[in-house]
Amino acid sequence: MSILAIDAGTTGVTAVVISPEGAITTRGYQEFGQHFPRPGWVEHSPEEIWQATLEATRQVLDQVDASELTALGITNQRETVLLWDRETLGSPRRAIVWQDRRTADLCARLRKEGHEGRVAELTGLRLDPYFSATKLAWMREHEPHTWALVESGRYAVGTVDSYLIARMTRGTWHVTDVSNASRTLLFDLQTGDWSDELCTLFGVPRDALPEIVPSWGEVGVTDPAAFCGLSLPVAGIAGDQQAALFGQTCFEEGDTKCTYGTGSFILTNAGTTLPRSDTGLLSTAAWRSPDGTLTYALEGSIFVTGAAVQWLRDGLGIIGSAAETEGIAATVPDSGGLVFVPALTGLGAPHWDPHARGLMIGITRGTSRAQVVRATLEAIAFEVQDVLATMPALSSLRVDGGAAANSLLCQIQADQVRLPVERPRIVETTALGAAFLAGLGTGVWDSTDQLRDTWQLDRRFEPTGDPDVAEAAYGRWTRAVERAKGWDQD
Repeated sequence: MSILAIDAGTTGVTAVVISPEGAITTRGYQEFGQHFPRPGWVEHSPEEIWQATLEATRQVLDQVDASELTALGITNQRETVLLWDRETLGSPRRAIVWQDRRTADLCARLRKEGHEGRVAELTGLRLDPYFSATKLAWMREHEPHTWALVESGRYAVGTVDSYLIARMTRGTWHVTDVSNASRTLLFDLQTGDWSDELCTLFGVPRDALPEIVPSWGEVGVTDPAAFCGLSLPVAGIAGDQQAALFGQTCFEEGDTKCTYGTGSFILTNAGTTLPRSDTGLLSTAAWRSPDGTLTYALEGSIFVTGAAVQWLRDGLGIIGSAAETEGIAATVPDSGGLVFVPALTGLGAPHWDPHARGLMIGITRGTSRAQVVRATLEAIAFEVQDVLATMPALSSLRVDGGAAANSLLCQIQADQVRLPVERPRIVETTALGAAFLAGLGTGVWDSTDQLRDTWQLDRRFEPTGDPDVAEAAYGRWTRAVERAKGWDQD
C-alpha cells in the first residue's frame, strides 16, 4: 500500500516511497546537468531529466519490493517548458528553465503593447520571463523550423510533469493538472481551462497542450517496458510548490507554508474563491479535486535562495557543502553590516525586476567568510519577509525544503518575521504532497482529515532577540535591494 513519489526538481530528481503512515521509507536521488549557453539563459536536457528519473527510481527499487507499490505521484519544477516528438518521445531542443531570463525584452514589448492588464486578469500572473508562454513565444520567433513541427502536431508542448508522464507511458498520455497549467500564462483561472485568447496572444497551438486532469485520481498507467518494469496508476500530479502546500496539510483557507529550495516560495491557501492581489503576489491554482472543485492560492515566488548557497559552493568555493553553512554562520553574531542581494536571475515577488542583478554591499577589510555565509542566510530570511509583508497577518509559518533543516536559518527567519516558524519532521514535503495526492486518488487515505493526522511537528522556532535590531537589518536590506534593481537594463 506504499506510494512512489517522483520529485523532478531544478537540479535533480528524487524518488521516495511513502508508507500509509506518511513516513519516507526509501529514497533515491540523481542530479542532472545545468546548461548556461548565454548570460541569463538556463536550460536542461529533457533526456537527462528522464535518465535521472530512471536512476532515482532504480535506487528505490533496489531497496523495496515493487509489489508493495500501489500508485505513482509526480511533482515537478513548474514553469520549465519542453518540446518532444509524439512518436519517438525525443526532444528537438533543450528545455527552457523557469530561471531563464531571455524573454525579458519580449515581456517588455507585450507590456508596452498594453497586454499585461488582460493577461493578469485571466491568469493571476504577470508578464515575466518566469512563465512558460513567454518561452514558447520566444521559440516561435527564434526557431521557426522547430516551431513549425509544433504547429503541424508532431511536437507536443508541456511542463516537466507532462513530459515525464509521456515517457513513463510511452506516449500514451499527454496530461497535466491545474497547478502546472496555471503557471503557463495560457490558463484562465476563472474557467479552469486553457484560454484560446491567450494561446492566440502567445502563438501557441491549443492542440499542442496537454489535457488538464484532476490533481488526484487515476489518469494513466506506466508502461513496464519504459519505466523500470513498473505498471502503476499515475494518480497524483502537482507542481512542486502546490505539492508542498498539500504535503504541509494546508487544507484550510489562510494556511501558509514557505519552501526553501533553489528558490523560495510562499503559498497561502486562498479557498475556492479566486483571489486578487495588488501587492506583487500571484494568484494561482492550488489543486482541483476529482469533483471539479478548484482551490486557489496566493503565491510569492523568490527566484534565488538555495541557489545562492549553491553559488557560494560552486561559484566562489568558500563552502564545501550547503550543510556547512549553519556551523560557519554560527561563528559570528551577525553579518557585520554586510548585505547580499541574491538577484542572480533577477528579482521575483514582490519586486518583479528581471533586470536586477546580485549585489553585495557593506564590505570592509574586516569582512570575513563567515559573515558572507551569514549574510546569505539572512538574505533568504529577508526575501521571505518581503513577501510576507504583502500578505494578511499570519499566526505561524510552516517551512520545508532542504534548507529548512538549517536550524540557524529557521531561527533567523522567526526573528525577522516575528512569527513562530514550524518545521515538520519530514521537510521533503513536495514529494510527500505528491504521494498524498496519489494515495488520496487510490484509496490509501480516505480524506484530507486523515492526511492531516499524519503531519508531525519537529521543532517550533519562536522569535527571539531585539525587534529593533531586526528592523534595522531589514532596513539595510531594502536599501540594498533598490540599488540592485535595473542593473542589467540598457
